[in-house]
Amino acid sequence: MAAKPDLPIHYFDTLDSTNEEAKRQALTGATGPLWIVARRQSSGRGRRGRVWTSKPGNLFATGLYRLECEPSRAAQLSFAAALAVGDLCASVLDPEQVRLKWPNDVLVGGRKISGILLESGQHANGGLWLAVGIGVNLSHHPEESERPATDLRAQGAELSVEAAAERLSERFDHWLNRWAQDGFTPIREAWLSRVHGLGERCVVRLDHETLEGVFADLGPDGSLRLDLKDGGRRFISAGDVFFPGASS
Repeated sequence: MAAKPDLPIHYFDTLDSTNEEAKRQALTGATGPLWIVARRQSSGRGRRGRVWTSKPGNLFATGLYRLECEPSRAAQLSFAAALAVGDLCASVLDPEQVRLKWPNDVLVGGRKISGILLESGQHANGGLWLAVGIGVNLSHHPEESERPATDLRAQGAELSVEAAAERLSERFDHWLNRWAQDGFTPIREAWLSRVHGLGERCVVRLDHETLEGVFADLGPDGSLRLDLKDGGRRFISAGDVFFPGASS
């Protein structure tokens, strides 16, 4: 997969959501790579069906790609998306303040600054279409949320939607090409070098149970290795992680 430094970015004043527009384009035959950016979303979504507040001035973007792989492998690109957002934030802030939290949260000063939602399906032309949905708080953040949030402006940095979209698409393309060439290992290693909470006690909320233990490692497939109090071990592929006593 050759690098594409000048990825097309399509801007819209308003969309229901950039992921929905990516799906529509994929279903009509678009293969990408291309990025879709909306100034405003009327029906933005986050992980696990959560509403994503879409105030103008923030970045709402989705990259559309066509891949030749299984959905389970494509899901590894959520870590590539988190790395790309981390690169974006670190380009205008102190990199030491930027940390990645499983599965794909990006924190600045311990506060959430972005949301990532990957969706996929069978492409009409064969293979898999992948929508890499990313929202980044550039100028605003929710004041009342389960996890304390922040934005770049609140952290002392100014970045336009256009500049953020160009930087984000370039950095995701970088990590996508590393993944395509060398597999998940370099993504995993880069992610672990910026990880938040490794070796700390945490609570993991699953759909039908809540677990407590130590975040011990990232599995070779991107799952969270949780070492339990009783000496057992669980690998978590989807859930919400909380670190008691921390803002995140």
